[in-house]
Amino acid sequence: MSTVSKDPPKKHLLSAQIDLSKFSAAQFEAATEEEKRQQDVMSESTTFFKDGMRKLFKNPLAVGSLIVLACIILTIVIAPMIVPYRYEEILSVDGKRDKGAKNLAPFTYSQMEQKYIDNGGERFPHIFGTDEQCRDYFIRVVYGTRISLSVGFFASIIVLIIGMLYGSISGYLGGRVDLIMMRIVDIIYSLPDMLIIILLKVVLDERLQFPSGSFLNKLGTSMVSLFIVFGLLYWVGMARLVRGQILSIKENEYILAARSIGASPARIIRKHILPNCLSVIIISTALQIPSAIFTESFLSFVGIGVKAPMPSLGSLANAARAGLQSYPYKLIFPAIMICLIVLSLNLLGDGLRDAFDPKLRR
Repeated sequence: MSTVSKDPPKKHLLSAQIDLSKFSAAQFEAATEEEKRQQDVMSESTTFFKDGMRKLFKNPLAVGSLIVLACIILTIVIAPMIVPYRYEEILSVDGKRDKGAKNLAPFTYSQMEQKYIDNGGERFPHIFGTDEQCRDYFIRVVYGTRISLSVGFFASIIVLIIGMLYGSISGYLGGRVDLIMMRIVDIIYSLPDMLIIILLKVVLDERLQFPSGSFLNKLGTSMVSLFIVFGLLYWVGMARLVRGQILSIKENEYILAARSIGASPARIIRKHILPNCLSVIIISTALQIPSAIFTESFLSFVGIGVKAPMPSLGSLANAARAGLQSYPYKLIFPAIMICLIVLSLNLLGDGLRDAFDPKLRR
């Protein structure tokens, strides 16, 4: 029975192998920390989302947009807790209606309020003045911003859900199913958006009836009609986008591997395809929000948006249009708020595109 020798093999004459027998342990030195760091060439482990967010926060315009949006959201949440007026409240002093508090300039008081203050009373200032019906204008702008942002965010969520489901099914199944589904999209896409929105809005406002005291009744038929209109019309762009991404992804090797082991189409779409479309979905959703806000503001401006006394930035701008020469500040405040929201969301959407789109990443 042969035995294996524990001695190192003899070094060949032309070999580059080091003969360890000629060196002692004392001749080897431990590597320093700096030398170890130089050898550490592997980058920090990260995920697609973390890497995208890191790149997003390096974009100054996107960070500035996030700060502006955060300030606006904090204002519309905290202001109603501090300001003692309500958006539908007609100003009164000691229970008496203040008829002189009409179209007051910012940070001014009516004669009745000033007399009340001179007698030792306290009165919260009218930061943006008052409107033609003696209501505090600042709190109405705050609630109008709430309505516009709520419409934008909820409409984008509805568009995201419907468009993602429809586009995923059409793109994955393909063939005749894809042909029929895309023809439906083409028909909806060819309709004049604004005309259909106005017609649907008018019809739904008359047809929708909710039980008294319910959440939908408190929300109002106008708001529910806006959500339904956005859900019926504005999902086609998202569906086309998701379908195009899935058509380019579904023939990859990992999709074929998932099919070969018996994974269901729903699982393949949910676990393998949609995560690879995440960047496009995030970007499209972020850019959909300002579009919905602008549409809601336009509808409220022409008088078919939210119903009075509920304010909206568009309805406030429309009401201020009548007294533009005498009270121009009443149009400036809602107009500036619309510009800040839409511009910030557009810049944030551009920043998300630069951070998450693989074709634009460096």
